[in-house]
Amino acid sequence: MSWVFLCAALIWLGGAYVGLSVARRWVLTAFLGAVVLLTHAIFPADSPLIMALGGSFTGWAVVFGLVALAGGYSRAVGWIKARAPKAPVAEQDGPFSDTEIDRYARHIVLREIGGPGQVALKNARVLVVGAGGLGSPALMYLAAAGVGTIGVVDDDEVDNSNLQRQVIHRDADIGMPKVFSAEAFMRAQNPAITVLPYHRRLTDEIAEELIADFDLVLEGTDNFETRYLVNRVAAKLGKPVIGGALSQWEGQISTFDPAHGAPCYQCLFPEAPAAGLAPNCSEAGVVGPLPGVIGSMMALEAIKELTGAGEGLRGRMMIYDAMYGETRIIRLSKRDGCETCG
Repeated sequence: MSWVFLCAALIWLGGAYVGLSVARRWVLTAFLGAVVLLTHAIFPADSPLIMALGGSFTGWAVVFGLVALAGGYSRAVGWIKARAPKAPVAEQDGPFSDTEIDRYARHIVLREIGGPGQVALKNARVLVVGAGGLGSPALMYLAAAGVGTIGVVDDDEVDNSNLQRQVIHRDADIGMPKVFSAEAFMRAQNPAITVLPYHRRLTDEIAEELIADFDLVLEGTDNFETRYLVNRVAAKLGKPVIGGALSQWEGQISTFDPAHGAPCYQCLFPEAPAAGLAPNCSEAGVVGPLPGVIGSMMALEAIKELTGAGEGLRGRMMIYDAMYGETRIIRLSKRDGCETCG
């Protein structure tokens, strides 16, 4: 008798393992039952084959009859469910679904953001230049906050050395373009937003057309060529830029917006420093959580900028010294004769 049950187990467990459909497994089970019953009907009771199978014709007929009833009941229930009328899907009333309202509830109850502010975030288009140390936390919090359209431009690929601080990427993403790794994280975190990945280097040929399509730019790269390019194009188009920078234990952040009276990046730094005077993170090192602190602040400043909440960092630069846990603000002024906004 155990041989029959073993065969049945192989049909269902083994069949599931190799991907055999349920219908085919029922057919094989029926075939097994037919073989057992025919064997009992044809061979004499003292046959070795009957002895190996065990039981009797009547006993096996009852067993396989019950199996057939169970299978028939399951198929009938499935048939009824498939033909049952579907409940109508409730239409979304207003700019947010119930899921989104629940998700953004902590924003909506804030007096400074509220429903109108959350709608502004949903309608906003933000471009993040760089998906590295600063871009990673900024992208994560912009997506979580419900910024409707997020563009990310970067030509680099995920490297093992990035994972100490670039928290949007995982070990499994090594070798993948950073923009696609970041896109996968953001879509999984918030399916209600639109992510636009641009796997390319930001150059003069594409910068103006790309930046013109967004309301706000977050710049968190580690090279001066890109910083000056973003600053120049954004100033020309009247787009505000939230810029962040890092060095070992120190980070800084400011909002550059000459269209509204604030200085631009080149007002502060007329020329890029000579080679070796401002080493990047790979040369000088950086403590892992520091990009998370500054990148999160960049996302926070973006939310304030888009919703009109609080006071932004126009004309001010915040400097955070992680070594000693100190934060200071310095006032910035436009520079007469600035090549970009003068």
